Amino acid sequence: MGSTAFRSPQVVKAEGVPYFTPQNNGGAALNPQNPETPTLFRPLEIRGKMLKNRIMVAPMCMYSAESDPSSPAVGALTDFHIAHLGHLASKGAGLVIIEATAVQPNGRISPNDAGLWQEGTESEQFKGLRRVVNFAHSQGAKVGIQLAHAGRKASTVAPWLSSEGKRSSIKADESVGGWPSDVVGPMGGEGQMWAPGDVKYWPPRELSTQEVEEVVRAFAQSAKLAVEAGVDVIEIHGAHGYLLNQFLSPVTNRRTDKYGGSFENRIRLVCEVCTAIRAAVPSGTPLFLRISATEWLEDQPISAETRSWDMASSIELAKLLPELGVDLLDVSSGGNHKDQKFQPHTNYQIDLAGRIRKEIRAIGQKTLVGAVGLITEADAARRIVQGADEAHAAETMLTGQEPKADAVLMARQFLREPEWVFTAAKKLGVEISVSWQFARGLL
Repeated sequence: MGSTAFRSPQVVKAEGVPYFTPQNNGGAALNPQNPETPTLFRPLEIRGKMLKNRIMVAPMCMYSAESDPSSPAVGALTDFHIAHLGHLASKGAGLVIIEATAVQPNGRISPNDAGLWQEGTESEQFKGLRRVVNFAHSQGAKVGIQLAHAGRKASTVAPWLSSEGKRSSIKADESVGGWPSDVVGPMGGEGQMWAPGDVKYWPPRELSTQEVEEVVRAFAQSAKLAVEAGVDVIEIHGAHGYLLNQFLSPVTNRRTDKYGGSFENRIRLVCEVCTAIRAAVPSGTPLFLRISATEWLEDQPISAETRSWDMASSIELAKLLPELGVDLLDVSSGGNHKDQKFQPHTNYQIDLAGRIRKEIRAIGQKTLVGAVGLITEADAARRIVQGADEAHAAETMLTGQEPKADAVLMARQFLREPEWVFTAAKKLGVEISVSWQFARGLL
């Protein structure tokens, strides 16, 4: 059986924080080169950034940023985020990705969402982000940030308000800090109000070509600020029916300018965002892209009418990622249309990731692939990535079982079980290091 242990007998004060905490590095395998160490607990190097394991905390909106539109701290991360994300960092995750962070004020999902549109390193948004990053680094975790624009799914209330019947609609109006007159999308009008579950949003207005170009610049500016705040990894949110996903899909993008129509035009915004961010950040900064691999509309009437974004589309896009400077494709699904039909099961998105990875590996492409969705058990996570490292490549050849992904991303399981990394190590028989403060309860 595995155990937890200290890597060093000496307590060293962490750098970068104005208070005392030991420099921790929980979750790192003590013998990563041991052939018995599963791929899940082997380091993963991306553009010179070394993740101590292949377990990533997926972005989770907490709807807990400063929401007062008159406050200079609007959109800033708060002490809640230090407690929430810092705790996960201290419990051994290799990479902690900060929740969807809007690149423009009207790109937030709700008034309570995080943002990074304020210019300069003295802004409250920048300072809030840097505090979170510094603490996570002191715990030995790398930090990512998911940059996003909600598009037509913006200006809604926090989910706990609508889900508990406290409001008759998810729409956030001006009385709660919303911006109903400035909700935007590839197309405008009443027909763009619907999303999965028959949820009704504000009718968006159509972005002009110039405004779309401004979105590209906003993504690049936010990425630059994030890296200046110490963020290690940038992820672009191109999934779940938010703005970039809306542009990718022929269901929600029937524009007639250079950003609509053909496949090449519909992917133009995503490609330009990737290119702009790649140019704005250091060459050593890893760049991730999250997509909805399918809209789950293949057999629905709307797909017959307009076509939809499907696996073939995702594979075609994935093949273009190396030239855009994208290092990892984070594979999710759905979220763009009310008629989506699928039955979630343990592997429903893992299989999508595996298929994309197999297709791009077949042409010699080495873009990393991340798997996300209903990953809860240690052995399942182990199987998803086993053999994705050179040390276990021979094992893959012998068994014929190709890995489905190069890393796993988990969200809700970390809310249920923050110590999942430590628990998984014990179940898989891996000796790992542990944070000093938690050692008494884990050794």
